[in-house]
Amino acid sequence: MRELEELAERLRAFARTRDWEQFHTPKNLAMALSGEVGELVAEFQWLTPHQAATVMDDPASAGRVRAEIADVFLYLIRLADVLGIDLTQAAQVKLDENALRYDAGTYRGSTRKAPPLQDPH
Repeated sequence: MRELEELAERLRAFARTRDWEQFHTPKNLAMALSGEVGELVAEFQWLTPHQAATVMDDPASAGRVRAEIADVFLYLIRLADVLGIDLTQAAQVKLDENALRYDAGTYRGSTRKAPPLQDPH
C-alpha cells in the first residue's frame, strides 16, 4: 500500500518539476491512459491465444509489454491521485461488490454478466 503512495508522490514531483501539472487534468490523463491501453493491446493484436499466453518468453516482446503495462499503471496512479481516489480502497470496495454480484455457486465457470447491485437507498 505504501508503495502506491510513494509512486503517486514520485509522479506528482515528476509533473511539478516539469510544470506539467497544468496538463494533468482528469480528461487529459484519462485520454492518455486510454492511449497507453491501446498500445498495450497492440502488443497482443494478431497473436494466437498460445502466443499471447507465452509473450513474456520472448525478451523483446516481454520488454515492450512490461513497458506498456508500466505506462498504464503510472497513468492510472496519476489519474487517481489528481482525482483524490485511494486506488487500494476503491479496488477493495469493487472486489467486495463483485463478490456480491458474482457468487461462486452461480457464476463458477461462467462468463455471464451479473445484474447490477441494487442501490440500498
